[in-house]
Amino acid sequence: MEPLNWIAAHQEMIYIVVLMIFVGIEVIGRVPSVLHTPLMSGANAIHGVVIIGAIIVMGQAEESNIPALVLGFLAVLLGTLNVVGGFVVTDRMLEMFKKKK
Repeated sequence: MEPLNWIAAHQEMIYIVVLMIFVGIEVIGRVPSVLHTPLMSGANAIHGVVIIGAIIVMGQAEESNIPALVLGFLAVLLGTLNVVGGFVVTDRMLEMFKKKK
């Protein structure tokens, strides 16, 4: 399928993705800097959904489908790093508010 035919066939989906990008930029741009750390650590924790989806993709992929297995593995690896990083950032942020002994 030619690229132009693919774009024409998926035009609505492309519009939705572009609109989501602009809405995301506007929403993030209006968040006060004080709230960025808790929001980002919470958003990173949502990557648990990505990990589950990647595990499902890897489980459904045939053994001969190397690209699906590689992409699934990368998604699991990067999603796990993002989840762990989000919890580490949250823990460090909460440490700032504990009373010192």
